[in-house]
Amino acid sequence: MPARSQRTSGSVAMDDYLEQILHLIESKGYARAVDISKNLGISQASVTNMLRRLDTEGLVKHEKYRGTVLTEEGHRIAKAIIDRHETLTRFLRLFGIDEETIYRDVEGMEHHVSRPTLAVIRAMADLLESRPGLLEEARAKSREIRG
Repeated sequence: MPARSQRTSGSVAMDDYLEQILHLIESKGYARAVDISKNLGISQASVTNMLRRLDTEGLVKHEKYRGTVLTEEGHRIAKAIIDRHETLTRFLRLFGIDEETIYRDVEGMEHHVSRPTLAVIRAMADLLESRPGLLEEARAKSREIRG
């Protein structure tokens, strides 16, 4: 398995928190435990425990009653997770897969796909988007395989 600095935090749960914290900061300007708890559907006590862990790992700066900010490393990891999510979603949408299935599949894949595999998926999405004829061939083949 690649080193942590090359992929994610090393934990699916920690990745989910980092991703959520970045989304909150980008949309609201801040990330509070109560908002993270609400968005992830997790108890506030569990969120607080994870925020302490992320702080210890050097991925966030968490101050009780004040909020949470990402460190440079935490921000880098969160951006990489979001990029994975967006790339995988974009690729699957090319084949007309329904949004619910895409969401479920991407939630599982985004934490485990390697950089080289993600690069291939991104390259294929770029190629298919730039060549409508090839995209239609790929969609037809996909439909044929799926039955």
